[in-house]
Amino acid sequence: MFQALVLRQQDKSTLAAVESLDESQLPDGEVTVKVDYSSINYKDGLAITGKGRIIRNFPMVPGIDFAGTVIESADERYQVGDQVVLTGWGVGENHWGGLAQKARVKADWLVPLQAGLTSEQSMVIGTAGLTAMLCVQALQDAGVSPENGEILVTGASGGVGSVAVVLLNALGYRVVAATGRVEENEPLLKRLGAERVIDRAEFSDDPKPLEKQFWAGAIDTVGSKMLAKVLAQTQYNGAVAACGLAQGFDLPTTVMPFILRNVSLLGVDSVMCPTNKRLQAWQQLAKLLPASYFEQSGQCISLKKVPHCAEAILKGQVTGRTLVKL
Repeated sequence: MFQALVLRQQDKSTLAAVESLDESQLPDGEVTVKVDYSSINYKDGLAITGKGRIIRNFPMVPGIDFAGTVIESADERYQVGDQVVLTGWGVGENHWGGLAQKARVKADWLVPLQAGLTSEQSMVIGTAGLTAMLCVQALQDAGVSPENGEILVTGASGGVGSVAVVLLNALGYRVVAATGRVEENEPLLKRLGAERVIDRAEFSDDPKPLEKQFWAGAIDTVGSKMLAKVLAQTQYNGAVAACGLAQGFDLPTTVMPFILRNVSLLGVDSVMCPTNKRLQAWQQLAKLLPASYFEQSGQCISLKKVPHCAEAILKGQVTGRTLVKL
């Protein structure tokens, strides 16, 4: 038997409770993992409280990522005792996720825990960190180098944005961080490696098809009008890696940045990421993130405290990463 946070639907309401389950209840998969750590973010909060249409199939174990130790494997790539990490692939939404002491998943969804990282540190990085690394790699693949000029990171105080600032700084880029609360967030963002911090209000007016060229490249975690504004300000031959939809799905721009300035718009999705690229990203994360990054990881809670924490996250009462120790 093992403990798991289980979401069940009753009268169109979502009920979350810690339950004792048997391994026979686990979903299909080639590898069974004893979960050491998972994490909880805003999306998990929506799923656990039922305030967002995240979960369609019940019962469901939420949790979009986890790290742990293989205890059973039908795939030769993983042996009992191997330490592994899983991010993305729809776990916690379409397939039982990480908020349980055991998980069973497809072998293709896993990557080995990288040398130099602990299970706890891998969850400090989590899906947000993986997404940030994929964005940085997308800019590198597009030929954006430190010599080209400043790199803008929008939503820089968020999970993806803050890691992106650290990674870009480690690679020698000059980083400009855009955030909504400059006075509050500037000290942290500069410690993470931002050269300058600017107010996102500078991007609040309606974007023009083309504006003054500022950025050699950008990582946008916001989307919609913010992304359109950033595209209009990107230099000739620059690139924007976009991974967020916080402002919505619309993109009020024209073809002019793409045709007249040869700007590249690079979509980044950590769920639909090939395994080899995912592994390369984790290898880089283990290499680039300094030890000091893990010293400001936020809080670590027990499984039984997750429902209360989910409510607090939705109310904006939680900052930093929230890890769940299983």
